[in-house]
Amino acid sequence: MKIYTRTGDHGDTGLFGGGRVPKDHPRVAAYGDVDELNSVLGVVRATPPADWFDFLFESVQRDLFSIGGQLAAPDPAAVAKALAKADLSEARVGEFERIIDQADQELPPLRAFVLPAGTPKAALLHLARTVCRRAERSVVALAHEHEVPSLFIPYLNRLSDLLFELARLANHHGGVRDAIW
Repeated sequence: MKIYTRTGDHGDTGLFGGGRVPKDHPRVAAYGDVDELNSVLGVVRATPPADWFDFLFESVQRDLFSIGGQLAAPDPAAVAKALAKADLSEARVGEFERIIDQADQELPPLRAFVLPAGTPKAALLHLARTVCRRAERSVVALAHEHEVPSLFIPYLNRLSDLLFELARLANHHGGVRDAIW
């Protein structure tokens, strides 16, 4: 299989399950932003300490791949068999909340806005948080025009909260105080 197809050379792209849309379509923006978040999390995972919450980050990457696949399919019924492994559980949002609550018990109380800085791991987690917020905005924009699975927006919303809390925790574990505004 060749990597290049030349089918998008005129500014449109194929969707999962068929059909084509312009590359600036809200659907493409949504799954593109989710894909970018996935890549940023890959950099987070590669940044020392690489084993710190790695199991969680890998599972989130798998979730994001599933979300992206579903966003790329305007007619999920047409590709139901292929999307079967892309199912996302509502329990994930609860899991994120439990991890946030556990981290919060270890951290000093939050009394001001935190500047995105600190250890390399924390700074990258802040970057991931902002990319997550953009992905969330793109999915919300898509949802105004097209049906989007109801779990995607709360998932991304809570994931950005989790990334923020883990950035603070990475600084805490690294012996670096949060820079506040």
